Amino acid sequence: MGGHNILLVLANPEPASFCHALAEAAAGALRTGGHDVTISDLFAQGFNPVAGRHDFLTVADPERFHYQSEQAKAARENAFSSEITAEQAKVAAADILVFVFPLWWGSPPAILKGWLERVLAYGFAYVDGCRFDTGLLRGRRAMIGVTTGGTVERFSPQGVYGPIEGVLYPVRRLALEYMGYDV
Repeated sequence: MGGHNILLVLANPEPASFCHALAEAAAGALRTGGHDVTISDLFAQGFNPVAGRHDFLTVADPERFHYQSEQAKAARENAFSSEITAEQAKVAAADILVFVFPLWWGSPPAILKGWLERVLAYGFAYVDGCRFDTGLLRGRRAMIGVTTGGTVERFSPQGVYGPIEGVLYPVRRLALEYMGYDV
């Protein structure tokens, strides 16, 4: 069996962090296993998490900014900004997507949420009628590597935060599985 094309999206600003060590160890092990690994280190890249008209080279409606309509037009006309186009090319080439991030205030850092919103755009990663089992990215896999400042007990059913699966539900179910990924 041949290797996989893996995109590892790293969202931690500190190069000496456990997240970075985790991402580097994962990438090294995967490469040793014969896989091609591309890393998008969002903070190192200076990825802009803020969505706006700057995301597009065209305008669907100059009078009213409706992000999804602008995404649909850009997807039809290959008119996303270069920053989004570069990340979408990485997603398109990857049959496995891996997120590595710290849990901040119960969710990923804003830079990763912005990456999800801007890169996994309407018309590129999802369209009406194609969600979950019929999602545009079905047949691909995704993984989440998350670090926390809390103990295993704090993320247990009896813990103060509840099970980690519930904390990660928005990323796992409402983003990745929504697009068709097997997580």
